[in-house]
Amino acid sequence: MTTDDQIARAEREGPRRGKVGVVFFASLAVALAFIGWGVFFTDSMQRFNAAALETIIRSFGWVYLIATTFFIFFLLFLAMSRFGRIRLGRDEDRPEFSTLSWWAMLFSAGMGIGLVFFGVGEPISHLTNPPLGRAEPNSIEAGRLAMQYTFFHWGLHAWALYGLVALTLAYFQFRRGARGMISAAFYPLFGERVNGWVGHVIDILAIFVTALGVATSFGLGATQINAGLNYEFGITESIPVQVVIIVVVMCLFLASAVSGLDRGIKILSNLNMALFTLIMVFILIVGPAVFIFDTFTASIGNYLQNFLSMSFTSGAFTDGAGQEWLQQWTLFYWAWWMMWVMWVGTFIARISKGRTIREFVAGVLIVPSVLCFLWFSVLGGAAINLDIFHGGNIGAAVAENISTALFITFEQFPMSTVVSLVAILLIGSFFITSADSAAFVLAMLSSNGDMNPSAKMKVIWGVFVAFFAFVLLLAGGLEAVQQVAIITGVPFTILLLLMAVSLYRGVAEEFMPAHEGGRQHRTGEAHGQPATEDARDQAH
Repeated sequence: MTTDDQIARAEREGPRRGKVGVVFFASLAVALAFIGWGVFFTDSMQRFNAAALETIIRSFGWVYLIATTFFIFFLLFLAMSRFGRIRLGRDEDRPEFSTLSWWAMLFSAGMGIGLVFFGVGEPISHLTNPPLGRAEPNSIEAGRLAMQYTFFHWGLHAWALYGLVALTLAYFQFRRGARGMISAAFYPLFGERVNGWVGHVIDILAIFVTALGVATSFGLGATQINAGLNYEFGITESIPVQVVIIVVVMCLFLASAVSGLDRGIKILSNLNMALFTLIMVFILIVGPAVFIFDTFTASIGNYLQNFLSMSFTSGAFTDGAGQEWLQQWTLFYWAWWMMWVMWVGTFIARISKGRTIREFVAGVLIVPSVLCFLWFSVLGGAAINLDIFHGGNIGAAVAENISTALFITFEQFPMSTVVSLVAILLIGSFFITSADSAAFVLAMLSSNGDMNPSAKMKVIWGVFVAFFAFVLLLAGGLEAVQQVAIITGVPFTILLLLMAVSLYRGVAEEFMPAHEGGRQHRTGEAHGQPATEDARDQAH
């Protein structure tokens, strides 16, 4: 019996799509238990997180570094090999969304609020506290390293994590007909057990970590919107104001969520790209355009030249300050992307049906990375130019409150109030899009992989996650959530490595002879053509 036959049988014998069962209720129970722990036993959670964090960083930091780099080369291998011609769907399937809308949606879901929050904050932080202590603060060399490491943190490594999960899920869902569940992608490894407790554990963990990721995103977005309103209009920075922001955004994203992918998320994603481009073009026109383009060019060169050394720098030969920097930035980012990976990966998979593996990898790995590089070159480059060459004081402002970094930078240019309002609108739009896509994914995973979950389920998860963020904010739990990101990253790293093995087994079957369990006979006989473009070429 081929793998496809086994998956089809598991589909028939497993839970029906759209059915709410143990995964939904267990996920809610785990999330509520975490909230209760954070609210009523805050000190206990902080002690546990601190101890677990120290152990993981000390003992498993190298695992993050090796695994995330491996995923980049694995995806590039798939794209450049004969596997790159395999289509994510049947051979006659074509993409549901235009390429531009596809890029906009995956970019909005993949980076969103974080891109705006750290657009100035990270480069300036590295300028005043250079990576691994390798330069004098506020020096030209510190500026070079600041952009190099910002590219590193927001480039190929992050998108490779998203891409691996999205590609695996899209392949098994659209090519093999599996359910839209995380666990379904592990059928080649675990067989029928994906419909039992093994699959339930995988799906519950994915939902729980997704909820945490959304809560963190809510906290970042509410904090920066509040900071912008305070900076421009004097509105007090406080928990009550941030709670009101969360409630308003919740209402907006629920309206978007119930309208579906074709209307809500697609329209918002295109709006995000328009506002994103508008801000960049404005800063290029009124800011140091030549310096920005020089920064973009030089930083790409530095990033590529030092790619391997940065990827494998574990802190073994750095002092205490260097190790602390590595933990606060690189290792935290790798774990943070792990926290978002199931949410973003599942969403990207959902919108990628009909594309070839080669087209998918190019679109998910390279295009968004270049857009991130452009954004940080414009915003971060302009801020660094102000601080180094024009006596700016943005670094001091970032040290005091990183949420205000973007608005302080805008103040140095004409029409600062208008641009700040556009930025607040962009943050809100990213906020809504991220929450919208997350509610969609949570509803899908809670409905046994239903690719079009009910509006009721999306509303339930939307309200719940907003409440999750609200409680954590009141309890001062955002820092705890960020610590949990690194802690949960360890099992997720193992899960992703297994996912890579499962995906390779799946695509390798495409080129195996039928008598050895290959798939060519299935697609070929059913449709009168070979399964892949390679096979079609050979047939001709």
